[in-house]
This record gives sequence, C-alpha cells and structure tokens, in this order.
Amino acid sequence: MAGKSGVSCIVVALGALLLPGVAAAQDAVQNGAKLFRANCFVCHTAEAGMNKIGPSLFGVVGRKSGTAPGFTYSEAMKNAGIVWTPENIDKYLADPKGFVPNNKMIFLGLKKPEDRQAAIAYLSSLK
Repeated sequence: MAGKSGVSCIVVALGALLLPGVAAAQDAVQNGAKLFRANCFVCHTAEAGMNKIGPSLFGVVGRKSGTAPGFTYSEAMKNAGIVWTPENIDKYLADPKGFVPNNKMIFLGLKKPEDRQAAIAYLSSLK
C-alpha cells in the first residue's frame, strides 16, 4: 500500500508543477487573441482560407512567406524565402518593414517582447 501512496504523491506533485505552465500558456494564447483583435483583425483573419486586406493567419506558423492560398502578396514577401517560425515571427512583429523591406503591410509592429510572445502563442494555436 505504501508504494501506491508514494506513486500517487509523485503524480500529484508533477501535476502541481505542470499546471502553472499550462495556465501560463493558456493566458498567453488568450492575451494573444486580444492583441490580434486589437491590432491585426482589421486586415487579417484567423480562419483558414479567408483573406482580407492581408492573408489569413490560420496555419501561418511553419508556412513559407508569400504562400497563403488566394492572396496576392508583394514581390518582397513572395521572394523573402522566410519560414514563419516563432523566431522569425518575433523579428517580423518587432519591425515588419525592417525584417521584410518593401512589404505591403502598413503595421508598425509590436514593440513589447511580451506582446510579441503572446501574439506568437495565439498564432501557434491556429491549426
């Protein structure tokens, strides 16, 4: 009986260690969704295949730049050859015109690193 009790304690302890991380990740996604609605939604959607002034950002993480179906990209974005990894999205959101010069997006970027990380968490959840 003592063995089962010890295992139960370990499981409970591991759960207690993991839950704050899960909650923080959920908070980041929720904060990113708010940032998306406040900063991106005018031009972009989070729905697959639904483009606006800008392309749909559904599935953007891992996608090659300039390749969302049905959207006409600037030559700069089509030829950038970037894969939208979290690291590249962070650089782009910090300085869109600096990271991909001559792109069509008029957004000036997100200056706070925590805002960019929340936006990336949200974009990563769009699968």
